[in-house]
Amino acid sequence: MAFDNESFEEESFAELFAESEKQQETSRIVEGEIVEIQADENRALVGIGDKLEGIISLDEIRDENGELKFNTGDKIKVMTMGYYNERPKISYKKVLEQQKTIDFIDAHKDNFEELIIEGVITKKNRGGYVVEADDIAFFMPRSLAAFKDTDDVIGRKIKAQVIKIDEAENSIVVSRRKLFNEERKKKKEIIDKLMEDDAIIEGTIKKITSYGMFVDVGGVDGLVHYNEISYKGPVNPSKLYKEGDTVTVKAISYDKDKRHLSLSIKAVQEDPWEEVESELDEGDTITVTVSNIEAYGVFVDLGNDIEGFLHISEITWDKNVKNPNDYLTVGQEIDVEVIEINPKTHKLRVSLKRLLPKPFDEFMKKHNEGDVVTGTVTSLTDFGAFVKIDGVEGLLHNQDVSWDKAVKSKDILNVGDEVEVKIAKINKEDQKISLNRKTLLESPIDTFATKHKINSVIKGTIRDIKEFGVFVSLEDGVDALIRDEDLAPLVKEELEPGQEIEAAIAVIDTKRDRIRLSVKKLDYIKNQALLEEINDTASHSLGDLIKDKFK
Repeated sequence: MAFDNESFEEESFAELFAESEKQQETSRIVEGEIVEIQADENRALVGIGDKLEGIISLDEIRDENGELKFNTGDKIKVMTMGYYNERPKISYKKVLEQQKTIDFIDAHKDNFEELIIEGVITKKNRGGYVVEADDIAFFMPRSLAAFKDTDDVIGRKIKAQVIKIDEAENSIVVSRRKLFNEERKKKKEIIDKLMEDDAIIEGTIKKITSYGMFVDVGGVDGLVHYNEISYKGPVNPSKLYKEGDTVTVKAISYDKDKRHLSLSIKAVQEDPWEEVESELDEGDTITVTVSNIEAYGVFVDLGNDIEGFLHISEITWDKNVKNPNDYLTVGQEIDVEVIEINPKTHKLRVSLKRLLPKPFDEFMKKHNEGDVVTGTVTSLTDFGAFVKIDGVEGLLHNQDVSWDKAVKSKDILNVGDEVEVKIAKINKEDQKISLNRKTLLESPIDTFATKHKINSVIKGTIRDIKEFGVFVSLEDGVDALIRDEDLAPLVKEELEPGQEIEAAIAVIDTKRDRIRLSVKKLDYIKNQALLEEINDTASHSLGDLIKDKFK
């Protein structure tokens, strides 16, 4: 028998077992007789001749049920192992172990080359370790342990290969290193065979994780990543398989540095994407089954191990979809339109809404610009409110919600409110609708026009000064504009907000909701009035003189 480790060949077997041999000089098997059983102290006294009595623990002579196998007066074979407090140290268990060792040697002495044992390290000595398995003691030289010698090796479970049986010494030598080398060699042979082109093999699932499955293929573990289980894409392996199942796999890669074997289940199967690429085109309508619903969309099964993806935005024309579960259920059959086929990434995207009538087209059939309709407020923003009318949202801008320019949509409306509006504009190209609410209300300028006329003199307060003129606040929340050219004889630079100003009404435009004032016109009107008054006074004076002359 040639060993795989030179250091072991250089060491003599006698040296490695020096401590064991010394013990064997004082150890012998003798037939004794149980003299007394001391149950309170859990021991028995055994006479072994020459008026000597040894002590043995009752635990060594109990059966699997805890009953004593011997009684007082029974003969029993024990092994003597020196002395303790002037009494012989004896053991019944050691006799059984030695007999088991003898039986093991007799059974395997001629064919132990591939014999593997699994045991526990129970002690260390100068040469190595004692490994116990099935009540048999095996010896493992330190040089063949293949691990770092530390105190915590005691109690460690190991596997090792039998490399020597010494019938004369009644001992068995094992090697953990030898087992590792053999397993590494066997694993390399298996992997080399698996990596051959088109090599397909059956394996057994040993462990299932969230990222894939570990499969035993001829004594070597490989990983089937969840991407390599199905052409559908990443799947949850625990939903398809259980530990112990047999699967057919193909090796797809091996990382020598990490000793990582990658396997694939889908590589053994026909690629259904070839059928998809040859039979389907973008724009085709197909019937599918809803297989999984997520917050961001729905996966649909085409029925040939291919899944398509229906994004949440492609479920309905409603832009406010929050949960696909509100529209679809798992197992439901639906017709969808193929909108993207990507052969490289094996991704198929479909749409449900494209087979449904477009709400905007339906809206166009029913409504025109100028129609007065009732809608529901769906959301409020800083710039206005969105109002849904027959499944289509229109924008009610802040400037069109009220005649009061200080009022915004969110000041007077709430989500869910029904509001009457006028369709101000329909943009067919951008599919946008503009709404107006204030045109359905009485205009402050209309009211103003019933009370005032052109050239009437009115007073107001300067609200704002712009580059082109001055805005003036009038009664009933109405604003008017005085252009720069209409400010004379006033000097613009001398004016300031909050200042009271008097002017004549120049324009009242109820269609465009505009009022213009003019200080210049007021000045002209005042001058005209003064001139008329002077002329009237002068006329009276001349008449009086004539009357006086003819008296």
